[in-house]
Amino acid sequence: MITSKVRQVTLPAEMCEEAERRFAAHFANVEELLAFMLDRLLHGDTDEMDRAEELMIEQRLRDLGYM
Repeated sequence: MITSKVRQVTLPAEMCEEAERRFAAHFANVEELLAFMLDRLLHGDTDEMDRAEELMIEQRLRDLGYM
């Protein structure tokens, strides 16, 4: 992870609070969560994430009777 410089990002407070609640067991704060997620996206894990999302959507459509 790149840590030499930092930038501020403005996000809705409600979104940050919900993310902190949902991921509190894994990340100390929303900044740590976002740094982790951006690092994964920037280093090629997007194909794996895209396929997992695709499978989840297909399963939801099957559950709803569309497939």
